[in-house]
Amino acid sequence: MLHSRKKPHAIKDNKELLDPIYGSVDFGRVLPRYKIPLKEIPAATAYHVVHDELMLDGNSRQNLATFCTTWVEPEVQQLMTECVDKNMIDKDEYPQTAEIECRCVHILADLWNSPEAADTIGCSTTGSSEAAMLGGLALKWNWRKKRIDQGKSADKPNLITGPVQICWHKFCRYWDVELREIPMEGNRFLMNAEEVLKRCDENTIGVVSTLGVTFTGQYEPVKEVAEALDGLQKKTGLDIPIHVDGASGGFLAPFLSPELEWDFRLKRVKSINASGHKFGLAPLGVGWVVWRDKEDLPEELIFNVNYLGGNMPTFALNFSRPGGEVIAQYYNFLRLGKEGYYKIQKSCQDVAVYLSEEIAKMGPFEIIYNGKDGIPALCWKLKESKAQNFTLFDIADRLRTHGWLVPAYTMPANRQDLAVQRILVRRGFSRDLASLLMDDMRRCLEHFSKHPSAKSLTEKEAGGFKHS
Repeated sequence: MLHSRKKPHAIKDNKELLDPIYGSVDFGRVLPRYKIPLKEIPAATAYHVVHDELMLDGNSRQNLATFCTTWVEPEVQQLMTECVDKNMIDKDEYPQTAEIECRCVHILADLWNSPEAADTIGCSTTGSSEAAMLGGLALKWNWRKKRIDQGKSADKPNLITGPVQICWHKFCRYWDVELREIPMEGNRFLMNAEEVLKRCDENTIGVVSTLGVTFTGQYEPVKEVAEALDGLQKKTGLDIPIHVDGASGGFLAPFLSPELEWDFRLKRVKSINASGHKFGLAPLGVGWVVWRDKEDLPEELIFNVNYLGGNMPTFALNFSRPGGEVIAQYYNFLRLGKEGYYKIQKSCQDVAVYLSEEIAKMGPFEIIYNGKDGIPALCWKLKESKAQNFTLFDIADRLRTHGWLVPAYTMPANRQDLAVQRILVRRGFSRDLASLLMDDMRRCLEHFSKHPSAKSLTEKEAGGFKHS
C-alpha cells in the first residue's frame, strides 16, 4: 500500500519533467516580478522565462555607444565558467588566481614603461572607475601627508581635469575634493597645458589627463601637461603629480602609438588606470590600477586581513568579487601577445577611419574626430553652413529601428549648444558590418528627405533652425 501511495506522485513528477517547455502550466500564467514566488518551478522553465525576457534587450554587438567588450572567444567563456565560484579576495584559498593577478599587474607595468616593472604595485578592480578612485585617493593621501609635514592646512584639496567621465565627479564628491574641470571652449574639446596652469595652486593634489576622452575619443596631451608642470615646479616649487585615466587608451596606445609618451616614461606620471573590459578585450567587468613606484601608494590605504585563512594585504574598494575576469585578462595576454593586440586594435582603427570617410561623403555631416591618433572611434556634428530637415537625435532614433545604437548627445560645459554623434569601434565590429551600418544611415537620410522631422519643422517655423 505504501508503495502504491507513492507511485501516483512519482508519475506526476515524471510527467512534469516530460512536459514540453511551452506547454507547461507555468508558462500559462504571468510569474511574479517584484516578489519572490511561493513555490519552486523546474530549472528549465526558470531558465527559459529569463532567457526569453532578455530577448527584449538590444543586441550588444550593435551597441556602438559602449566602450565595453561585446565579443569574446569561446575559450574565454569556458574559463569564466570554470572560475564562477572563485572569490578574487580569497588569496589564501585561491593562490594561483592571486598569482595570475600579480602577473597581470607586472605585465601592465612593463607595457606602460614603469622603471620598476618587476617590483611596482597595483591591483585589479571591478572596472576602471574603481581603479580611478584608488588613483585619486593615493593623490589625496600623499598631498595631505606632505602638507601636514610642512605644518600647513590640508582641508581644501582640489583636482584638475579636462572634460571627464562621471567617475571623477563621483570621486571629488565622495572624497571631499574640489573638482577644477576645464570646460570646452569653441573648438577646444580637451585640456591643454595653459588651461591646467591657470588652475594650479598649493592645494592641487594632482592633474588627471585622459587618454581617450569619452565625448570625442581623443587623447589629451599628457606630455605637454607634464612639461608645463615641470616648468611650474622650477618657478614655484609646486610638485604636482599626474594620474592618467587610460580607461580606453591604456590598452591602445602601447600597440598603435608606441612612440607616444604618455605613461611612466614621464616621471611626473605617478599612476595609471585602465579598463580591461574595454580595449583590454576582457569580459565585463575588470579594471586595473598601477603605480609608478611602491612609494606612490600610501601605506595607510593598504589593509591586512587574516580571517580568510592567511594574512593578505588589500587596497581595493570592493571586497568579494569574481576572479574569472582577471583569468580572462591573463588569457588574452598569453593568447594575443603584442602582435595579436596590434592586429585587433589596428583593425578597429581602420574601420573607424573608413566610417569617418563614408560619413563625411554623405554631405550634411562634419567630422570632429576621425579615428586617428586616439581611440578607434569617430565623432561628428551637423554642418553649420546648411539647415537640415532632421537632427542628430532623429538619426539616432531612426537607426534604432534597424537595431543600431548610435548615440547623439550634447557636449558638456561650456559647449552644451553643440550636439554630436559618436561611434565606438570594438573587436567584433567588422568592415562588413560597418558597410551595412552605412547603408542604413543612407536610408535614414533618404527617409528624412521625404519626411522631415517634426522637430526640425517646428524650428524652421520659429525662425531658429540652427545646428552646431
